[in-house]
Amino acid sequence: MYLFVINKNSGNGSGGRIWTIIRSILHERNINYEHIVTSSREQAHTMLKERLVAAIRWRAVGVVGGDGTIHGLLPLLRGSGIPLAVIPAGSGNDTARGFNIPIKPLEALRVMLEGQTIEVDLITVQNQVAITALAIGFDAKVADNVNHSWYKKLCNTLGIGRVSYLIGIIHTLLTYRPGSLTIECDGMTEHYSSAWLTAINNVPSYGGGLKICPEANPSDGQLDICIVHNCSRLKLLFLFPTILFGRHVSLPYVKLHRGRSVTIYSSQPIIALGDGEPMGMAPITAAVDPGSLQIMSSSQAYAYPRASGEK
Repeated sequence: MYLFVINKNSGNGSGGRIWTIIRSILHERNINYEHIVTSSREQAHTMLKERLVAAIRWRAVGVVGGDGTIHGLLPLLRGSGIPLAVIPAGSGNDTARGFNIPIKPLEALRVMLEGQTIEVDLITVQNQVAITALAIGFDAKVADNVNHSWYKKLCNTLGIGRVSYLIGIIHTLLTYRPGSLTIECDGMTEHYSSAWLTAINNVPSYGGGLKICPEANPSDGQLDICIVHNCSRLKLLFLFPTILFGRHVSLPYVKLHRGRSVTIYSSQPIIALGDGEPMGMAPITAAVDPGSLQIMSSSQAYAYPRASGEK
């Protein structure tokens, strides 16, 4: 039996509208399922926790919602052996994009019912987990500003949710101040006198499709880290269009690392967001949890190979 968790408020109401479409298809195909309709990510967590203790063999948990809803359910699905299926209904939909899941609801449902299960890593910060990326510094502030903005709701209403992140970049660029930063990664230590952002990624993109770590592989047992440092505001502004295509990696003020564990120390208080949700402040340590989640992905998707010797 399939279990669906629907956040009816995701994407400015898209979750509820998409569920109406999905439900009709399930009935037409006589597919056996149960469902939970919620109005918040916190409620979704509580209600799913109650369902998972039942003596039912769930074939998959399909989440009709955005990245925030998915993020809130990760602790319950981590290590459970129950596959996560994503039916995108948010503004950024980075989880769907990172795992080659179609944005269109019916195509995403087809992946849930007919796709393949892949084993993927998670990012851990103490007892918290994220699936896409941990953003620290400027990029985290962009996401925070977008989440609390009036323009996010407007963009969602117009069906151009990704545009809200572009507006957020301009918004944040006017006020954010870079600071010194030290990174420790698998025994290596580096210091940056003026760091704008640090992205710790499990998948190649975040922020609505920005390919910040284009070589990131969510099944290789490692985290990909991108640091942008020692550049002017104007250079930072022109950096973001290049990130859309992953062409920023050769720039002199962009540094890439890869490792199992990374600690970020900052000279100023900076927030860290995992999957767009608060996960603490620097100093902060993130580590990879290899193969701790199963997720439904398209059979045509890139088959993420697990590195030799990994779980």
